[in-house]
Amino acid sequence: MLLAKGQNTTLPATTPLRAVVGWQPGAGVPEVDGCALVLGASGKVGGDADMVFYNQPAHPSGAVRYEGKAAGGETFAIDPARLPPAVDRVVIGGSTDGGTFGSVPQLYLAILDAASGAEILRFHVDDASSETAFLFAEVYRRGAEWKLRAVGQGYASGLAGFAQDFGVTVVEVLPAPPAAPAPMPPAWSAAPPTPPASPASTSTPIDLRKDERLTDMEMRVAATSPHLLSLTKQAAVSLAKRGLATHTARVALCLDISFSMYWHYQRGQVQALAERVLALGMRFDDDERIDVFLFGGKAHDKGPLALANAHEYIARAVNQNKLEGATQYGAAMKLVRRRYFGSDAPRCAPIAGVTPVYVMFVTDGTPTDPDVAVEQLRSSSYEPIFWQFMAVDELQRDGEFAFLERLDDLAGRYLDNAGFFSVPSPTAIADEDLFELMMAQYPGWLHRARHAGLLPPA
Repeated sequence: MLLAKGQNTTLPATTPLRAVVGWQPGAGVPEVDGCALVLGASGKVGGDADMVFYNQPAHPSGAVRYEGKAAGGETFAIDPARLPPAVDRVVIGGSTDGGTFGSVPQLYLAILDAASGAEILRFHVDDASSETAFLFAEVYRRGAEWKLRAVGQGYASGLAGFAQDFGVTVVEVLPAPPAAPAPMPPAWSAAPPTPPASPASTSTPIDLRKDERLTDMEMRVAATSPHLLSLTKQAAVSLAKRGLATHTARVALCLDISFSMYWHYQRGQVQALAERVLALGMRFDDDERIDVFLFGGKAHDKGPLALANAHEYIARAVNQNKLEGATQYGAAMKLVRRRYFGSDAPRCAPIAGVTPVYVMFVTDGTPTDPDVAVEQLRSSSYEPIFWQFMAVDELQRDGEFAFLERLDDLAGRYLDNAGFFSVPSPTAIADEDLFELMMAQYPGWLHRARHAGLLPPA
């Protein structure tokens, strides 16, 4: 199976694998050194033990091992079944010595069945240029499954830039005195833990103005809508675990108003879901609101949902726009792109922004405009916007949402800019579980969007 850049696929979780970073060796080809980093939910290493490379060939769990270099390739063994529960993903990267990745011919990543040696999939890197460090792919946990995403992200900042993104610093060892034969190569070192000297001490800067705003927001919520306070605090827990406690983003909610959604609206389930998304939006958006869009046979911009108008917002919106007899994803996606980026036209070049857009997209059926939806997702991959698709199916039927699974794995995008999960109903899972699902893939996209130039560096 050949993967395109940004595409992902499910791995056989019970099968030990081998990841091979390969290239065509030859005269003048730079040396390539691979590495694998074992990351938690924060997207960071926990310490030195989470770095696997030639000088530290095994993770303590035994689930990730460096197996050596041969002509034109470096191999890592990965056994997903042995990874500890706290591990969220394993990223596979590398650096060059004596040149750039653009001068490494036929660069690729291959995944093999460790027992048989059979190749399961391959990702060809054909757009490398001046980079001296590269993130090839990530093996990540998604529920009970393990998946692989072909990332293909280069770093002109070299090994140091790559390492710092995952909580690692590259410490340059000082050259030995003149009598010594040569300086030692760079050594890996995890960023040291912050000493517990003061409650205000932290390893990353805090946006004090946003921190004050969030405190003020919680006080107003407690005074006017106490039932929302626990939701905002639960959202805060999920965000803090991923280093997003003071992150700023625009938040949109797209709701399916096709006829089959009738009972979800009638029972108040969509109103309850909207309040949970608002709780996230009040933490993300400095305006403390979310933008709501409805879609059926047409798409409708219903304006902001905020603390002041949250009570029965959904009932009022649906009374104004009755349920419709179609499910046009593409129409809704066009409306969202026009709102935030001024155009729904096809795009094939990246456009930078200052603030990312997070879209919660809720539906219970396949689209009646699938080609438009695919084109919109591909075009929006060049924009700083992430689509979180949530499917509603009370029977949880296998294959019911094959189209959304296709969007989640869609090839031909600039960045993988979508996530997908399904639930029996909008209120069938606990608040904390919903926030965890909502934040499962967004931090990874945010990381890639910053390095692709769609957003400023963190």
